[in-house]
Amino acid sequence: MQFSEVIAANPWLLFLSIFILGLVVGSFLNVVILRYPEILKYSWEKECAEYLEKPFKKTKPPGLILSRSYCPKCKKQLRAWHNIPLFSFLFLKGACGFCKEPIPWRYPVVELLTGLLSLLLAYSYGFSYQLIAALILLWFLIAITGIDVDTYLIPDQLSLTLLWVGLFISLFGVFITVEEAVVGALVGYLSLWLVFWIFKLATGKEGMGYGDFKLLAAGGAWLGAEPLLIVLIMASITGLLAAVVEKFFGNGSGKIPFGPYLSAGIFITLLFGGELLEWYLP
Repeated sequence: MQFSEVIAANPWLLFLSIFILGLVVGSFLNVVILRYPEILKYSWEKECAEYLEKPFKKTKPPGLILSRSYCPKCKKQLRAWHNIPLFSFLFLKGACGFCKEPIPWRYPVVELLTGLLSLLLAYSYGFSYQLIAALILLWFLIAITGIDVDTYLIPDQLSLTLLWVGLFISLFGVFITVEEAVVGALVGYLSLWLVFWIFKLATGKEGMGYGDFKLLAAGGAWLGAEPLLIVLIMASITGLLAAVVEKFFGNGSGKIPFGPYLSAGIFITLLFGGELLEWYLP
């Protein structure tokens, strides 16, 4: 019996496998969100020092894959069982196994969110090429969201990679055709680019960053041009709700990154864009 036949007969195997995979990937995404900005900063500063012919003595930050995890307070290297996604947080009661420093809640939240959203994709697409592609999109969006929340930066290495992957899979018609992907990428970038310059000419201020343009272009490469209307509506709604909650609790910084809401809009549109677009533009 082939694997696809086993999955068809026992769909719970697919759901369980994807959920566990999502937890594991979520654990890695925590590492990416925490370390990748520091890696980029180190690389930029090193290149700048080399260009200016100045000495550069900063210590290279930990890598994403080979560097072991450690407690940021006591600096002790974590044991293997300390890194079991979600369950280690529960076993350790939310604290470091050595110094008892509280573990930020964001780590298990990212792991659980990645697992649950991956499970939702498995339920929506089943065992298919669309599922593989959708998981890749989801994981990139979660990494982009976490980094943008922390640094107000969307690394080109993530947004442009997502753009090219979207164009590549369009060659096989996974979600849309090549023509739709190219037009979607152009419309996604130029629409926010125009909004940026209109706002800047009118107010003298910059309302968003170029990273947002590239992220929406990536969304267009995955979804096409028309669904981007739903992406922007969903991004605006989620952003408005977040701003209201932030203002209500009074603990906001006043500066709101748009990337997380674009990411939410892209994901929602991937799953429900057809129905939402038909309802909005019958």
